[in-house]
Amino acid sequence: MTWSDDQSYLLIVESQTWQHSFARFIDIHVDEKTISAHRESRNFSEKIQKGEKKSFCVQFSNWSPSYGEFDADEMGYAMSRLEIESDLCDTGKDVCGVGSSSGSHRSSEHLADLDHEISQVTKLKSSPHQRYSREVPGRHQLPVSTVRMLAGRESNFSGRGRFSAADCCHMLSRYLPTKGPWLVDQMDSRAYVSQFSTDGSLFIAGFQGSRIRIYNVEKGWKVQKDILAKSLRWTVTDTSLSPDQRNLVYASMSPIVHIVDVGSGSTESHANVTEIHDGLDFSSDEDGGYSFGIFSVKFSTDGREVVAGSSDDSIYVYDLEANRVSLRTVAHTSDVNTVCFADESGNLILSGSDDNLCKVWDRRCFIGRDKPAGVLVGHLEGVTFIDSRGDGRYFISNGKDQTIKLWDIRKMSSSAPARHEVLRNYEWDYRWMDYPTEARDLKHPLDQSVSTYKGHSVLRTLIRCYFSPAHSTGQKYIYTGSNDSSVYIYDLVSGDKVAVLKHHSSPVRDCNWHPYYPTLISSSWDGDLVKWEFPGSGEAPIMSKKRVRRRHFYY
Repeated sequence: MTWSDDQSYLLIVESQTWQHSFARFIDIHVDEKTISAHRESRNFSEKIQKGEKKSFCVQFSNWSPSYGEFDADEMGYAMSRLEIESDLCDTGKDVCGVGSSSGSHRSSEHLADLDHEISQVTKLKSSPHQRYSREVPGRHQLPVSTVRMLAGRESNFSGRGRFSAADCCHMLSRYLPTKGPWLVDQMDSRAYVSQFSTDGSLFIAGFQGSRIRIYNVEKGWKVQKDILAKSLRWTVTDTSLSPDQRNLVYASMSPIVHIVDVGSGSTESHANVTEIHDGLDFSSDEDGGYSFGIFSVKFSTDGREVVAGSSDDSIYVYDLEANRVSLRTVAHTSDVNTVCFADESGNLILSGSDDNLCKVWDRRCFIGRDKPAGVLVGHLEGVTFIDSRGDGRYFISNGKDQTIKLWDIRKMSSSAPARHEVLRNYEWDYRWMDYPTEARDLKHPLDQSVSTYKGHSVLRTLIRCYFSPAHSTGQKYIYTGSNDSSVYIYDLVSGDKVAVLKHHSSPVRDCNWHPYYPTLISSSWDGDLVKWEFPGSGEAPIMSKKRVRRRHFYY
């Protein structure tokens, strides 16, 4: 470290250790300097990744003790905040946002995982600017009240004149959708699917009775499309809305996935009566016709492809422009219950199966190599659902071993290890039996997961779990339906149960959090579609114990 002519610090850091060295320096001088990037090194992060730079320099200038601010938008300075927050956690200060619950279900063996990178990134995404939380120099108090945040913005504490995305998440993430429920719709068949569109303007619900409804959220939950499915076998297993919100695909226990034009003017959409529901045939001549069903379907981010997981142990990719299956691979040794894309590129596909494994597939490596890029081991029973964080690195999975697991694909192995049959010395079927007591405390000896969350129940159906929205919560929570008729919300970092939503009388297979507002919709096998919002948005009506069946509740 040397002094420059303008009396500002100049730090030279070797590329191999730049993050840690830089963070340690900021820890020492966090209250003394405002950090700005050296003009010649603004793109140093990209250059280091490409191997073009062996070292870089950072200039500390414009000393302003009243702010003590450092820029989180340039040059990776956010890492210094991460280290500082990590130190605060280590010393016992509350920087995790939501207070802990007495019913914590994080396994004790996972406490060390609080130091994992995702916990630091999550806290950064939902932590306010340090000036909002500082009472006296060097001390922070979290969470910061909304009044204090607003006053700080008006006083321009951050020097930006506005809230950052992390500031917004810090405020919004405290407003959990726990107030309610308000009845949205009520059907006389089981609800299997509930999903918001990407922008939150539409909501899709799929029912066992061949019915799919699309609600216009911005118009009082009016039914915009009432779809009567075609050639349905057993139930609507999954639906997916295209990115442009013009088409919806729905699947059932059949190799035919149907596609519906959502943008047409008619409200009623009866398959091949009022509208054409084109069929996407995932079968081949060798299949012998209707030989398998599809559990999971997802549109790609560009809307050109649909990926599917099936009961014939395979993953399919359907090219909508070519109108044919462009890829099929036998991915697992049992039913593929869930598939999704890991990020927006569409290159990485995640799959989960009844063979207890999660697998990562890189489509760029499929030519001449029909093997996964990696395998992640940890569940003791089948995987029911996978949700990606959207960064191509982290995802969560729900399992029939009654756990949600958080994964980092960088920990995956190249192949699946031999099955440990000794782990299961009991007979059990999740469709009609309770999970054995002797199995609840078992742990896979080769568990590669980052963290495990317990408390909910995964029985009778393929119950789903999700990350909370990035825009409003910074993805600091995960939430899931449950066989005990409830919705569970866990803190991603601490593992605590922060809320349990109770209303339904049958399993909650699916639930979905609005991408921008503190609103959550739960759908159950009791046929109810109900809305939960944050306290303060009005009194929830008292729900009658007597069930009133209405086929058309909102129009």
